[in-house]
Amino acid sequence: MSDVPPHLAQRFAATELHRLLGLELTEARPGFACIALHTSPATLSGVGGAVHGGVLAAMVDIAMLFALHATLEPGDIPNGTAELGITYLRPVHGSRATAEASILRKGRSMVYAEISIFDEHRTLCARGRTIYALRRAPEPA
Repeated sequence: MSDVPPHLAQRFAATELHRLLGLELTEARPGFACIALHTSPATLSGVGGAVHGGVLAAMVDIAMLFALHATLEPGDIPNGTAELGITYLRPVHGSRATAEASILRKGRSMVYAEISIFDEHRTLCARGRTIYALRRAPEPA
């Protein structure tokens, strides 16, 4: 995790779901994050032995969250994913998949991100889109 700020690396490692799925945060900087999935029998339960579509949708959300966390400013309060969409282009087979998230627009209350998922040969397999809600901390009186 050399391209990941220590506070984000610790936050990622502390999440049990990430360990259960076999995820690794490989890069995080303001507006961008990349996570890798090391597949296992649990994640390869989709059609024809491909990575399960629900796992890919989780990767969309998780990659976006870490691109967002690297972008948060003082006073930004995360408020949850408001919308998540995914288009499956082809099955993900093999031992590894990656999800790359880019924050395209960050406003005061909403963040829009696009996420690309690639297989181990760097073939585009899915595209995700998210809208994430933010709120602002009250200004001190």
